[in-house]
Amino acid sequence: MEKVVIIGGGYAGIYALRQLVQNKNIKITLIDKHTFHNLQPEVYDLIANKSNIADVTIDLTTLCMGFDHDFLEFKNLKVRNIDKDAQKIYTEEQEIVEYDYLIMAAGTRTFFPTQIEGLNNAHDIKKLHWAMFFKQSFENELFKKIRDEAKQCEDTHIVVVGAGLSGVEIAAEMAYNSRKFFKRGNFSCDNLKISLISSADTILPGLNKELINISHHRLKSLGIKIITGTKLTKMEDGYAHLSNGTKINQSFLIFTGGIESSKIKGLENFETNQRGQIKVNKFLQTNENKNVFAVGDIAEIKTPDGELMPPNVTIARISGTTAGKNILNMIEKRGLHECKPKLDGILIALGGKYAAGNLYGLLNVKGRIAYEIKSYVFSSYRKPLIKLIKKGYNRLKKIKENGY
Repeated sequence: MEKVVIIGGGYAGIYALRQLVQNKNIKITLIDKHTFHNLQPEVYDLIANKSNIADVTIDLTTLCMGFDHDFLEFKNLKVRNIDKDAQKIYTEEQEIVEYDYLIMAAGTRTFFPTQIEGLNNAHDIKKLHWAMFFKQSFENELFKKIRDEAKQCEDTHIVVVGAGLSGVEIAAEMAYNSRKFFKRGNFSCDNLKISLISSADTILPGLNKELINISHHRLKSLGIKIITGTKLTKMEDGYAHLSNGTKINQSFLIFTGGIESSKIKGLENFETNQRGQIKVNKFLQTNENKNVFAVGDIAEIKTPDGELMPPNVTIARISGTTAGKNILNMIEKRGLHECKPKLDGILIALGGKYAAGNLYGLLNVKGRIAYEIKSYVFSSYRKPLIKLIKKGYNRLKKIKENGY
C-alpha cells in the first residue's frame, strides 16, 4: 500500500488531503505540531474581539475522522528532520514516519529582521497562541481606559508595523471595534490611538491604486494614523524608534512584516529562494525528488509566464489541489497536471461590515457588498469542513460508546 504523508494542516495541506482521500487504497498521514487547522485570515477578527476561538479553528482529529477513508490518520507531532533519501520523517516525539510520497505544506512564519533592536521580544501573529495574547492585550488597553478615572484619558497607543494585508486588516478591525466599545459604553474618554507604519511609500504596496485609495480613506476615517516611507529601527518598553528620527510611545506593538518559511531541519537539502521557500517545477515537485511536493506558502509558486505568486489562500487552494491530484496520477501511472495559479481577486477586511476588493482584476468593490462577498468566500470554505468535523465527532463518539 502506497504511503502518502502531508506535513502541515493549513489551507494547502487540507486541499491536498481532500484530493487524496478519493483513493481509498492508499495510506494517508497528516502531520501537524498543532491539533487544529488555523483559519489564519480570520484571526484578525479574533484579536479585534469580533469572533471567538471556535470561529477560527478546525480540529484536525475530528476532521480526519470525518473523511470516508479507512487508512487516513492524523498525527500531532513536531517534525525534527526530513531524510529525503531514506524517505523518513523524524519527530521530536521520537516517532518515525515513512513515506512513498510527501507533500510539504508547513507554511510560513513572520520574518523578524535581526537588525531591529528589541524586535526579538515581539511575537508572531501567525501563531494562534500569540494572537490570543494580542486579543487580551487589546482588551486590557480598553479596560485601562475605564478602570481608573484619573488615568482614563491618558493616551493609549497601539502601533502596527507593516502595512500589507495583515497590518491593514488588524489595524482597521481594532480601530473599528474600539470605537464601537466606547460608543456602546458611553465612556467619557475614547482616545485610544492606532498608528500603522509602512516602510513603502504607500499602504498595501503592489495593489492597484484605486484599491489603495479606498483602503487609505477608510483607515483615515477610523482615526488611524498612517506613516509611510518609514521603518521600525528599535523597539523598547513603551517606545518605538522610527527611521525618520521620531520616537513614539506604544502601549503594545504588533509586527506584521515579511515572511519566511517554517524552520524544519532537512529543508536545507532542497533548493530554496531568499525567503526559504522551496523551489518547485510546474507540477509542484521539488527539483531534487519527484516524489516530494511543496505547496502553499512554503513553496515558490510561479505562473507559466514566470510570475511569482504571493502567499494567500487562493494559491494554497490551487497548489494543494494540484499536488494531491498529481500524486494520485503518479500512483495510477497517469500524466501530471501543470499548476496554473491565478488570483481570482483580493478582498480586504476594513473594520465592521466594510471591506474593499478587486474581482478578477476587472472590478473594484467596496463597502457592505465587498464585505458580503468576503464573508461568502470564507463561509464556502469553512462550511464543508464543519460538516466533516461533525461527522468525525459522531464517529469518535460511537467508537468510545462501543469500546473500540
